[in-house]
Amino acid sequence: MNKSKYIFVTGGVTSSLGKGIIAASLAKLLQARGYKATIQKFDPYINVDPGTLNPYEHGECYVTEDGAETDLDLGHYERFLNVPTSQANNVTTGRVYQTVINNERKGVYLGKTVQVIPHITDEIKRRMKILGESGDYDIIITEIGGTVGDIESLPYIESMRQLIWEEGESNSMVIHLTLIPYLAAAGELKTKPTQHSVKSLLELGVQPDVLVCRTEHHLNAEIKRKLALFCNVQNNAVIEARDMSTIYEVPMAMLKEKLDKVVLAKLKLKSTTEPNLEIWEKFLFKLEHPKAEISIALVGKYVELPDAYKSINEAFIHAGAHNECEVKVKYINSELLTHENVSQKLSGFQGILVAPGFGNRGIEGKLVAVKYAREHKVPFFGICLGMQCSVIEFARNVVGLTNAHSLEMDPDTTNAVIDLMEDQKKISNMGGTMRLGSYQCDLVKGSHAAKAYGKIHITERHRHRYEFNNQYKDQIQQAGMTITGTNPDTGLAEIVEVAEHPWFVGVQFHPELKSTVENPHPLFIAFINAAMKMN
Repeated sequence: MNKSKYIFVTGGVTSSLGKGIIAASLAKLLQARGYKATIQKFDPYINVDPGTLNPYEHGECYVTEDGAETDLDLGHYERFLNVPTSQANNVTTGRVYQTVINNERKGVYLGKTVQVIPHITDEIKRRMKILGESGDYDIIITEIGGTVGDIESLPYIESMRQLIWEEGESNSMVIHLTLIPYLAAAGELKTKPTQHSVKSLLELGVQPDVLVCRTEHHLNAEIKRKLALFCNVQNNAVIEARDMSTIYEVPMAMLKEKLDKVVLAKLKLKSTTEPNLEIWEKFLFKLEHPKAEISIALVGKYVELPDAYKSINEAFIHAGAHNECEVKVKYINSELLTHENVSQKLSGFQGILVAPGFGNRGIEGKLVAVKYAREHKVPFFGICLGMQCSVIEFARNVVGLTNAHSLEMDPDTTNAVIDLMEDQKKISNMGGTMRLGSYQCDLVKGSHAAKAYGKIHITERHRHRYEFNNQYKDQIQQAGMTITGTNPDTGLAEIVEVAEHPWFVGVQFHPELKSTVENPHPLFIAFINAAMKMN
């Protein structure tokens, strides 16, 4: 069995340069050359995972097949590589310290004084190597969160330094993503911030092998040579990363800059075959040459931060390209949506998606949006809380249960059409009652869902606490809302549809989490298809 090689991706000068996209793009190119590559993210915050973080703090919480609540960058990894990630692909400082403290309490360290070095760094290194030691991958790309110089990132940089020393030169390398700012007044690109960033890394004992330079302007040969000289890297290891109109162009840009060849040479791996990116190129062509255009209203309460709905946005891009249609998503703040202004705010859209979320804020606006979509026969897609809202709205306005609600929003409701399962009610920890990860679902033949999937047995990922209350199943179905997807093990409702409607589908799971460039999600494809018929 060949030993796995390790690539570390660090960031300098500023945050939000796109380490995750560069890591995913490189992994895509290596994968296209026949190598088995995976990516892991090490986040320096002390939360054990992003599960309890407000989306405004950290964007959406991404959920893996095995139920790990992770950083949204793992979504990029999956969308680019079309390979599922797992619990092992995302590690936080909180998880590292929790493990070390638990070990100390158990006496694992035999009375030693527990310190950052070696105990914290050893635990970080252990986690860095888990995927490599599985034997499933040729190359492990590790993205170090934060920016070089941050206090909280120091243990990760030190662990990286140690692991590079232990693994040897040809088995490990560092890619440093940095910014080359343009000063308009001087009309110049400036390399000094990058030089200082690399100097900070060198002070910590780490020499980057490759510089990937984010820039708004072309880096000429003189600037590249200057960067190489003062940052101690080869000329061909200074990679230009210009701003792109879409993240999906980045792998092609990195291919043009020969990032993959530079990496393979450093790791002493063969690069005989050119990467096969035929599917990717077809996707990009369709994305850039749409034949139709639709507008979708995304109704949610985190609309000021698009990253809160990152996977939904990307799923629209994948399925839109599949349908050769440009999908323009407009965010509608559910807190500002009322019965009085709903026609003004939602008319003109070819589809309405009511987004997932937690808590009571903005819930009435979501119910207003559902009612509008149902009564005006606008294609409707409800995801997680969006599905629950569709059930509440239907129970109130069609079944006649005027006080119907979710127990989450109204603990005193006498018609909790959305409720906790019995075995959840005694659990107090926020994360303890969540249904997380992949679950099976059986579909009703002939339903919109079954037509979209082209099969009747599926699995989808969940992240929620409350469920459709089966005590109301008969009442709701008799009134015209059908349960078309059911968990075969628990009997819980997973999908609801309204028969007397062109396309009205609510799903308890999160289909957006499984949408990739190579496999756009069938429900998003079908939703867009239904919306296109409204033109």
